[in-house]
Amino acid sequence: MDLGLAGRVYLVTAATRGLGFASARELVADGARVVVTGREKSSVEEAVEKLGGPEAAEGVVADNADPDTAARLVGAALSRFGRLDGVLISVGGPAAGSALATPESAWREAFESVFLGALRIARAAADVLEEGGAIGFVLSGSVREPIAGLAVSNGLRPGLAMAAKTLANELGPEGIRVFGLLPARIDTERVQHLDSLSADPDAARTANEAAIPLRRYGRPEEFGKVAAFALSPAASYLTGVMIPVDGGALHGV
Repeated sequence: MDLGLAGRVYLVTAATRGLGFASARELVADGARVVVTGREKSSVEEAVEKLGGPEAAEGVVADNADPDTAARLVGAALSRFGRLDGVLISVGGPAAGSALATPESAWREAFESVFLGALRIARAAADVLEEGGAIGFVLSGSVREPIAGLAVSNGLRPGLAMAAKTLANELGPEGIRVFGLLPARIDTERVQHLDSLSADPDAARTANEAAIPLRRYGRPEEFGKVAAFALSPAASYLTGVMIPVDGGALHGV
């Protein structure tokens, strides 16, 4: 199936590794060009090179929590490629911890990055996207079910999902789609780190895999392919939805 990505331009945040990079790679593989972001210059430059160099990708050093990031990123896409067709807003996962023990400062810091930073980018993109544009949020299975030990994610992701749903209602009349992706145990550095917090990381992984109907962690490219499809014109009647990419881990319908 032709996804219709050739010649289109997408902004993918936190895309130097993990789910963001996997998504950017799949977009480029189908003919799109991308603007990718990360917090470190060296990792941004490395990601651009892996994605095919300047012809395929533009790199921007940025932190989603900075108030000026949204305008800078949209401006970079328009300046470098002359258009913007969609954004995939991914942020690093908040620190692990319980609701009682996580300090208020950590909640505030995560809110700036996970929630406000993402919302700023979505709003800035909405100002320039035309009919057929798409805004995707990389969220988490914690939108629907709390994850033990990830209290901050459990608190912020559901609210951002509802903000995305609201944006879908507001932008739908303009032909702009909004959706969320709900990954679970995808085999990234983030998930490997979470497993490492256990006294026995190998046993933790085995137990987590046993709770997934497909009995394994997802591969980053499996997530990236779903993201590329959802952003593409091939998904033109898909909006306002939260799409699990979890091997069946979520228990609800």
